[in-house]
Amino acid sequence: MRIDWTALPEAVTKEVADRVGGSHIIPATAGDHAEIAATVTGTTGKVFVKAARTDFGVRSLRFELRVSEAVSRSHSPAVEWYFEAAGWLVVGFEHCEGPRADLSPGSPDLDLLGEALTVLSNTPAPDVPLLSPKGRLGFEHPAMDGDTLVHTDLGPANLIVTPRGLRIVDWAMAAKAAPWVEPAMLAPWLIGAGHAPEQAERWLALQPAWREADPGVLNYFAMRNAQKWASKSAGSTAAWMHDLAAWTSQLASYRNSR
Repeated sequence: MRIDWTALPEAVTKEVADRVGGSHIIPATAGDHAEIAATVTGTTGKVFVKAARTDFGVRSLRFELRVSEAVSRSHSPAVEWYFEAAGWLVVGFEHCEGPRADLSPGSPDLDLLGEALTVLSNTPAPDVPLLSPKGRLGFEHPAMDGDTLVHTDLGPANLIVTPRGLRIVDWAMAAKAAPWVEPAMLAPWLIGAGHAPEQAERWLALQPAWREADPGVLNYFAMRNAQKWASKSAGSTAAWMHDLAAWTSQLASYRNSR
């Protein structure tokens, strides 16, 4: 659960201020993986800071740190620094300035996303402990296994269009899987952005990883993903869960009807 910057002990806030040259704080408005997430501005510029102190929060942030260090490249923000103090793990990431990607039909941001998908589909998983497909999704199929780095959460909140191009943020749920798993997990987000299921799949077909996937396996994936979100949303009032349940259901129904 996200908590306020003022909850940090002085030893942590002073260390951050010393590194950034100031501490003008703007809390993040999206995401909930880190207990603390904020843009910090000082004389050296801006840094996006995440911090955690609970066992789960520290494990998650340490995982994201290791993956981010391993994959820091044109489409992912660099790790500027990190430290531990007063029971907190604190990580400073490259600040990515810009709007969230627009994934609606015809958006120019889709071209940027397509380029990023091509890069990711050819990116071997780094030598760090990554989630398995089953560990990330809760279901499995032998065809889901592979050696490719898969972000697994390419919703608009994690896609920032900067003056230097698209940046993919929040690698806390990265997995090691077959390359087609990434576009398969992206499909519901395209539907949520206004694509009909057939439009979404037509766009995904521009990716070799999607074209080369077994249609039967894609059917299985769509069905199991829809079942998962239907089950999760049934016990939740969170709007985003119900959205994903609706989008994954549309995709599964479309594939089942073909």
